[in-house]
Parts: sequence; C-alpha cells; structure tokens
Amino acid sequence: MSDSTATVLDVHEKPGAALWGLLSLQHLFAMFGATVLVPLLTGLNPSVALVTSGLGTLLFIALTKGRIPAYLGSSFAFIAPILAAAALPGPDGQPLGPTGAMLGAFLAGAVYLVVALCIKGFGVGWLLRLLPPVVTGPVIVVIGLGLAPVAVSMASNDPATSAYSGTHFLIAAATLVLALAFSVVMRGIFAVVPILLAILGGYVIAAFAGLVPWSGEAGMQAKLAAASFVEFPAFAVPFVTYDLPWQHFATIVLLLVPVAIVTIAEHIGDQIVISRVIGRNTLEDPGLHRSLAGDGLATMLAAILGGPPNTTYGENVGVLAITRVFSVYVIGGAAVIAVLLGFLGDFRVALQSIPVPVIGGVAIALFGVIAASGLRTMIEGKVDLGDKRNLFIVSIILVLGIGGAVVHVGTIAQLSGTALAAIVGVILNAVLPYNGGNSE
Repeated sequence: MSDSTATVLDVHEKPGAALWGLLSLQHLFAMFGATVLVPLLTGLNPSVALVTSGLGTLLFIALTKGRIPAYLGSSFAFIAPILAAAALPGPDGQPLGPTGAMLGAFLAGAVYLVVALCIKGFGVGWLLRLLPPVVTGPVIVVIGLGLAPVAVSMASNDPATSAYSGTHFLIAAATLVLALAFSVVMRGIFAVVPILLAILGGYVIAAFAGLVPWSGEAGMQAKLAAASFVEFPAFAVPFVTYDLPWQHFATIVLLLVPVAIVTIAEHIGDQIVISRVIGRNTLEDPGLHRSLAGDGLATMLAAILGGPPNTTYGENVGVLAITRVFSVYVIGGAAVIAVLLGFLGDFRVALQSIPVPVIGGVAIALFGVIAASGLRTMIEGKVDLGDKRNLFIVSIILVLGIGGAVVHVGTIAQLSGTALAAIVGVILNAVLPYNGGNSE
C-alpha cells in the first residue's frame, strides 16, 4: 500500500488529546453547514438539531459496536415533507408549525427498525431488489429539484414583504460564488468545509449591506446581552411542550414515512462507500441491520426532542477518505462537541441571525448537488434508459415527484409528491417485466 493510501488511524485507535480535538473539529466543520441549514430552512431550532445530531451519532456508534466511523446529521430528504406538515392547520386554526411533523419523523425512524429486523431475519437481497438505482436515483433527483423553488425564493425575496429584492439576490449570489470557490478552486481545509466558509463570508457581506443590525432593540448587541453563555436548548418534547397532532395523523404519516424508502437507500449507499474507504465490509460486520437500527433510533430520538431526522453524512465520509483517519473516537469527539455547542446561548443567537438570502445562496448549491447525486446513482447503477421499462419508471417518478407537491388521498390525508413518486416507483419496478417492449 502506498503512503498516500496508508491508514493514519484505524477504526479502534485513539489519538492523543490535542490531535483528537483538532481531528474532531474537522468533522464538526464538515457536517456543520448542512446540519444547521436544515432547521433554518424548516423553522426547527438549530441548537436542538446540533444536540440531536451529536446524541444520534453517539447512539449509532454504540449500536454498531464502535465499528463504523459515521457521523449522523440533519437529513435534507425530509425538508419538503416537514414544511408541508408544518402548514397543516391546528385546533386553533393556526399552522401546526414544524413540531407537527415530529410524529411522522418518529414513525419514519421506526420504519428503519422494521427493515433492520427483516434484514437480520432474511438477509439484504430482498431490499436491494426493492430499491434498485432505477428507483432510488430519480427519487433523489426529485428531492433536490422539488426543493429548488424554496432555495430560489429564499435567495431572491425579501422575507418581510415576500417581494423580489435585488439586494437579497446579490447577497445570495455572492454566497453561492463563495461556496463554488471554496469547493472547486481552493484546496486543503477550505475544500473540506466550503459551505461553512461560504455562510461565514455571506454573513459578513450581509452585515455590510445592513441585513444584520448591530445596535438597537432588535440588534445583535441586545440579543447577545440577553442570552446566557450556557443556555438549555428549547427542546420540543411531545405532551410536554406540545400535543401530538392526532387529527392529522394519516396526513403526517403519508407525508413523512414514505421518505424513509429514500433515506434507507442513501444509508446503504453510504455504508458501501464507508466499507470501501476503511477496507472492511460494514454490511456484514457489524451488519447492515445494526447500522440501520442505529440510524432509525437516532431519528426517533431527534423527533422526541424536536430535531430534524438524522442520516449518515457523505461529507464526513469524504473527510475519512481524504485524511485516512478512521477512528470512531474522532467521530465521537465531534458528536460531543456538537452537543456542547447546542447549549451555548451566544452561539444560538449567532445562528439565528444568519440572513435568509445567505441560506438561500448555499441552498441553491446544496439542493442542486442532491439532484446531481441522484443522476450519479443512476449512472453508477448502470441504469439503461434505452430500455423502455427503465425509461418509463424514471419518467413517471420525475413527473409525479416534481409536478405534484401534495396529492390528496381520500378526504383525510395528503401524500407528498416525493412520497408518491417513491411508492409508485417501487410498485412499477416490482410489476413491470424486464425488457418489456424491447426486442432483441
């Protein structure tokens, strides 16, 4: 093995204290921008998202016997369903808000446990046949493109008036340019944390443009003075801080639970990549059933505390590949730091002061990357669109997913376009004959 591919720290090796902290911070930076962006987009609490991300990662490490160096952060796949669930009317006629989606997120996590039990009993072959690239690829494209209007609106509209604002658009464009520059042009640590650096740069530009007021009652000085250095995050616990929206149970289930089809497929893909990077087959040892259970329980824990659903992060897998540091102690250290950051009041104020166009600028890049990763899934899966069977499956998934934001099911429930596309894709793949209509 050459030096460029030599392992620096293996999975069970523990670094020295100083190096440990630096390596963990690197993973924290890698996941930070995306993990915080999801709650900012959906109206959830960013501090809670950091805490649930860290706790979920520690839970995942424990359930996988410390053999998979994976970090769990906020899942982008659930953004649109959370927004749809948040808009449902509550008993007082007002929108439920994002906590209304927590019931569905909890049940989506439970789906992972059911699948994990089935894998333990029957193996993984049936799941791979159920979710081939011809289904998962276009559904991932739908997730990215379905969020495109959200990103463009945040990047170009003034939140106070919902009208187009040239200033907001220019700030979003500058933030997007920074994200591209750090990702494509820069090297080293800059290329590892491009989203975080782009948000910081966009924040500074927005401050000079007057979108981050410093003085006055609503200014940063007053908000920082009112915040405590150590502050308990505003956890949203069912039956404690809010009542579960049972009146919309069917709708919330149909909006969020089917998304687990996609995130489970993403989880399998991440485990395959991690296996290649660390040189061990994690699907066999400790087993895909354990990693899925860890991911599902992390999402259920997040839902109980009011955080977004979790998923394994490709950004952190990229850090593993670049640094050749596979230590689960480093991943665990990043998780502990994330939990601690969630309890810092000043840090919460800084997060919540990020202007909307800055988030919109990075969202354009990230949502596009999601869509592109769906295309990559089909390419790497060698999906032949010259085959009419594959062509129709992909086409129908794309149209249903992108064209229908919400589909009514009877009179009591709604199904998001993404969920409908995923379900129809699975059914079409199961019933359509192979090579149908194609004569050799």
